[in-house]
Amino acid sequence: MEVSLFLAKFWGWYLILFFFILSFNPKRIKQIFEFLKDPKFAIIVSFLAIFIGLINIMLHNIWEANWTIIITLIGWAALFKGLLMFIVPQKATQSIEFINIRFVQAVYIFLFMCGLYLLNMGYGLIPYQGY
Repeated sequence: MEVSLFLAKFWGWYLILFFFILSFNPKRIKQIFEFLKDPKFAIIVSFLAIFIGLINIMLHNIWEANWTIIITLIGWAALFKGLLMFIVPQKATQSIEFINIRFVQAVYIFLFMCGLYLLNMGYGLIPYQGY
């Protein structure tokens, strides 16, 4: 459970920071997509996503019907995103860009809420009974 709490804090802070950085500086989103068109940058991003995904999965591959599954899903999503970026970088960039353009507000709110939830679970700010 210690690994779950550590990763809940890590991913919670990461998602919250990511939300605020992109909310206050939306130009970064366009920059990221421009950079992803460069094959060298796409390879670096894919290796980083694969690395983070594998570490997350190796430390926390818990498939229980509680809050810890969010951490597991983040790890698997990072791994698949990294593999897609490495195998078919142009298709992956197009699909990410399509989702981001169409559902940007919903995705940001979802990431923000997941971040808050994970921080709450990691620090135990509001007691959760798990009904």
